[in-house]
Amino acid sequence: MILLNVDKEKCIGCGICAEICPKNYIGMTDKRIPVDAGHVCIDCGQCGAICPRAALNHTHAPLTNQVTLDTFQVLNAEIAEKFLRSRRSIRAYKKDIIPKNKILKLLNVARLAPSSNNSQSVQYMVIDNKSILQSITQATIAWMDEAIINKEPFSDNFVDLAEHYHKTGQDVILRNAPCFILALSEKNFMRGRDNTHFSLAYAELFAPSLGLGTCWTGLVETCARSGYQPLLELLDIPENLIVTGGIIVGYPKYSYKRLVDRSPLIVTWHSTS
Repeated sequence: MILLNVDKEKCIGCGICAEICPKNYIGMTDKRIPVDAGHVCIDCGQCGAICPRAALNHTHAPLTNQVTLDTFQVLNAEIAEKFLRSRRSIRAYKKDIIPKNKILKLLNVARLAPSSNNSQSVQYMVIDNKSILQSITQATIAWMDEAIINKEPFSDNFVDLAEHYHKTGQDVILRNAPCFILALSEKNFMRGRDNTHFSLAYAELFAPSLGLGTCWTGLVETCARSGYQPLLELLDIPENLIVTGGIIVGYPKYSYKRLVDRSPLIVTWHSTS
């Protein structure tokens, strides 16, 4: 199949498309026309996106599906730094239900995150049924209880949370969030978790613009990845998929008043000077 469709009247032979191609798929003829160089193409669409004359159209990433930019949008450094530092893991939510169209808007940005070799491997399962959410918490706690009884190597980290749940009934797993988003990937795909981390990071950073807060749910992911059947049966995940991450989502009950500091920066330089 021909992947590169070049409008020779528009093409100026600049070669930028070949220079930025991540897989060296694009070569240049003696007449400075982009051609298939015989390598693997990952259909990333960067070649068409960067062409100054819109002369190159990729079959699997057509220009009709790309958004034209008058200028490349960049936040100034001060706003960007404050925005990134303002991100918080939210663990207290209002009871308000999130409209489905708002969740879809969040995930439509999450899917645009970078992925290994443009694999775009992440799928999403959205759970906003209160009964199922409660059952997920109960199943995860039961798994933690078993790990504590069996003195699993990691179980010391579970003791305080499990005790608090049993004493108070407070949801220490999903934090009574109205929505839980699970990320899924093919079982045999090695980079599924890496792709998920990028994707859910995009979701976390975009969420505040929708008035939403998020928090990672590492315990549910670990429980699912351990093969704990009560949870897997509850989630009813297709046989070919595994859980690669998850976040709870909701409207924050409180707003933060200050930016929290982190550990000091540690940098090692290898310089020529």
